[in-house]
Amino acid sequence: MNRLQSLFERKPEKILSIYFTAGFPTLDSVGGIITELARQGADMIEVGIPFSDPMADGPVIQESSTVALRNGMTLRRLLDDVKKVRASVPDTPLVLMGYLNPMMHMGIENLFEACSGAGIDAMIVPDLPFDVYMTDFRELCSRYDIPMIMLITPETSEERVRLIDEHCDGFIYMVSSASTTGTRDSFGDAQLEYFNRINSMKLRHNRLIGFGISNARTLADAQAHASGAIVGSKFIKSLSAHPDDIAGAVADLMRALKE
Repeated sequence: MNRLQSLFERKPEKILSIYFTAGFPTLDSVGGIITELARQGADMIEVGIPFSDPMADGPVIQESSTVALRNGMTLRRLLDDVKKVRASVPDTPLVLMGYLNPMMHMGIENLFEACSGAGIDAMIVPDLPFDVYMTDFRELCSRYDIPMIMLITPETSEERVRLIDEHCDGFIYMVSSASTTGTRDSFGDAQLEYFNRINSMKLRHNRLIGFGISNARTLADAQAHASGAIVGSKFIKSLSAHPDDIAGAVADLMRALKE
């Protein structure tokens, strides 16, 4: 049983997953961010690969990618940094999130080998087509025990949702809306209806809701309609406000999620 499965067994609800872009705010901040997030209560951590064209991300995460690339962060450096810090967070699932281009550049099997060696527990690739996952990734996911986390949106058909539930492992990433990442004060009726609709499907996998979670209200709504929530842009903003104080940035985020 990997760390991701263990997490869902010991904590089936109110999971808090935090995303950050590796190399932001500084090149050498990956290890410190991971250890501080785990220390202050993050159940899962998503480490983002900076990319020049992050199409699913809003301006906050886009800018963090630009800064991280300017700082010199690469996929290999990211995995080296994760490997160095893994022993400090032995039970926390670490999820690699990024776009297909830098992964293909490394070579897919090389990527899985490096992720396995670094202690990565799952991958999220927003621009990976489902049919490419089935032909090129699924067998490697099984061999290395690194599941591919697929995203669904309010526009995803029931047929596609059930295909993902049948053929992918780990958990299902429920994008709260069809827009890019960002923060919002509350979820509307249409989003809550979408959350309830997916719940009524009785899927076999846990689900986490992301995009737009930035305060106690959106966090509570997400955690009430799924196994937990994913926070990204709000943490990037906290890091921007406290670039030289990682502990302070994490504390700032945790306070915001209670307000």
